[in-house]
Amino acid sequence: MVLLYEQISTHVLEEIRSGVLGPGDRVASEMELAAQFDVSRITSKRALEVLREAGLIERIRGKGSFVVKHLPDLEGVTAPLKGALRPARRNQVPGSIALVIPDVSEAYGLELLQSIEERCAEAGANLIVRRTRGRQADEERAVESLVASGEVDGLIVFPVHGDFYNASLLRQVLDGFPLVLVDRHLSGIPVSAVHTDNVAASRALTERLLDRGHRQIAFVSPPPLNTSSIEDRLEGFRTAFAEREPGRYQAHQLTELRSTLPGSFTPESVSSDLELIRAFRRRFPEVTAFVACEYNLARMLDRALGRPRDLVIGCFDSPGDPIAGPPFLHVRQDQREMGRQAVDLLLAQLRGESVPKLSLVPFRLVDADRN
Repeated sequence: MVLLYEQISTHVLEEIRSGVLGPGDRVASEMELAAQFDVSRITSKRALEVLREAGLIERIRGKGSFVVKHLPDLEGVTAPLKGALRPARRNQVPGSIALVIPDVSEAYGLELLQSIEERCAEAGANLIVRRTRGRQADEERAVESLVASGEVDGLIVFPVHGDFYNASLLRQVLDGFPLVLVDRHLSGIPVSAVHTDNVAASRALTERLLDRGHRQIAFVSPPPLNTSSIEDRLEGFRTAFAEREPGRYQAHQLTELRSTLPGSFTPESVSSDLELIRAFRRRFPEVTAFVACEYNLARMLDRALGRPRDLVIGCFDSPGDPIAGPPFLHVRQDQREMGRQAVDLLLAQLRGESVPKLSLVPFRLVDADRN
């Protein structure tokens, strides 16, 4: 059976033999061949690699593929071509991987970036980093430009918070471009993703507070719509209450805070959210514990409420403090394992291997010295 990539490479070979393509002529791009033959870009890329290994074309980063100026004896080239699948070639690593990430901080993101960079270095792959600053428009431009440039072989993307999916990400998934998501997934989209089991983590954090005697607890977050990590953490929070005695425990929600959203962390928006927290506290003075979906929201709760001794705040990813210890009970995500798995999954895709759509990394609960 002739494989799809073999059909494409044979087609280009025949164009060279017939003179349709001559020395120095540009060969159709991965995207053009994928559209012409109705295949994924992984398949068309493999076809071009076959031709390159046969000494028929050269691939110039940022420019495209061209017929070599000094062709070998075409009589000695047989079709279909199979050279790209030689074991030595399959084990080679890609030239460059791109990481598209909103930003990094000590609380979350820095260890993830370090781990991805270290794993790429171990594999011999270059790493290109693009920060989106949490803006979907910047994320879309970054993805589009990186793929169009031809300078990267695959993408690792930390999706931004948003009310809709990034169209450029969806296009790359549909085109079969090698892609791995970190930190969250896109519901209903068949793409490989590596992240914490946010439902289990949030449930464990909430149960820790319930086991300590807190009967009324509030979940605090930005609007969860279309952000899987927040949606999952809210689900875990609710699940923790589901198995408790009805009527004895009560779950509350404050999910309208917006100052920690990308581009919104300004003195004005922080002041507005602090007042929302204080108003919530006035309405529900019986709440004795909070589950904040991120570290900066825990800090805002601390600031707004003044942290009376009987009030406990839990959150995700409080940074460590070697002197005073962590300020909050928190879920510690394994960012290093997340980064390692993301790179390994992407490299597996580039070798043509099938990979799981969902990979969960471990977490642990860390107590705070102040609680």
